[in-house]
Amino acid sequence: MKIKARRLLAIVGACMLGVGLTSQASAQVIVKIGHAAPLTGGVANLGKDNENGARLAIEEINAKGLVIGGQKITLELDAEDDAGDPRQATQVAQKLVDDQVVAVVGHLNSGTSIPASQIYNGAGIVQISPSATNPIYTLQGFKTAYRLVATDAQQGPALANYASKALKSRSVAIVDDATAYGQGLANEFEKQAKSNGMIVLSHDATNDKAVDFRSILTKIKGERPDIIMYGGEDATGGPFAKQARQLAITSKILGGDGICRDGLKDLAGDATNQIVCSVPGMPLAMMQGGQAFETRYEKRFGQPTRLYAPFTYDAVNIIVDAMKRANSIKPAMILEKMPTTDYAGVVGRTIFDAHGDLKHGVISLYHFEGGKKMLSEVENM
Repeated sequence: MKIKARRLLAIVGACMLGVGLTSQASAQVIVKIGHAAPLTGGVANLGKDNENGARLAIEEINAKGLVIGGQKITLELDAEDDAGDPRQATQVAQKLVDDQVVAVVGHLNSGTSIPASQIYNGAGIVQISPSATNPIYTLQGFKTAYRLVATDAQQGPALANYASKALKSRSVAIVDDATAYGQGLANEFEKQAKSNGMIVLSHDATNDKAVDFRSILTKIKGERPDIIMYGGEDATGGPFAKQARQLAITSKILGGDGICRDGLKDLAGDATNQIVCSVPGMPLAMMQGGQAFETRYEKRFGQPTRLYAPFTYDAVNIIVDAMKRANSIKPAMILEKMPTTDYAGVVGRTIFDAHGDLKHGVISLYHFEGGKKMLSEVENM
């Protein structure tokens, strides 16, 4: 009888231990936040920079500890490669929905953010793009779509105004890469340029895979514009500027955030010094906590930030802030709290308007000296 009693106690003890372990394990709730950007292709460097910013935020939040609704939460980044391709972006979006992410940071490009937004809207999942600038993205009537940068409706005019006022330009030739981003930016620039009294000599289209621009540039050389506006990314914008210089075109070349990076000289060569470009948002050095963020980023990843890492970092924190205010990890509850966001992060204070855009957008304008990007001015929009 004693032996049986001991066995019974051992079995009961083991069961109690199992219950204890199960309870302890259940206290650790894994919550996935999605991230989508091109990790392959011409702008993979920017995509990886975005992913790194989001990953750094998640690692820091996990290190501090996060409790929502009485449960200890461990965040996990579900990072996907959309290759900058609209079709792949929708496939990635559906995969993130199927993975049961509670929100998504992304996509990088307007051309991927816009089609993917339909998938997230259908699933009722918050999407915060750190860098999509085409106005259409937040004008589709989706309550799930947000962004952390000024739009092309602000960036294009800022470039056109700079061309008119600072550069005293009277004529322009426009080229875009036929993407949602490049074409949208070029169109907004053109409208403001005409409003400012500039003469638009031509508006040509290429594509985002092009490598030879000499035919278009030869035509533009004959037009003798004061400036050339290029709507597109650095993978094509750099060679475009380089070939313009090879054809002895001395006009300034204006572009948006797609070409506005420190490593542009690797693609444009000496023509970099002919380029003027814009970036939605403050320079990192002028951001609240920007230098501290850069230090932590470099320590973690062994390289400086490229462009939008501070924005993806804040996007993750804004999602977590909504979780805390909702006291829930349910996507619907997170979504419900997004319109009342008032978050002070690395990029500054984030308050959204009724469309999901920033209430106070900022555009920074740059030029290059010796291939190094230099701040020209900052415009509050």
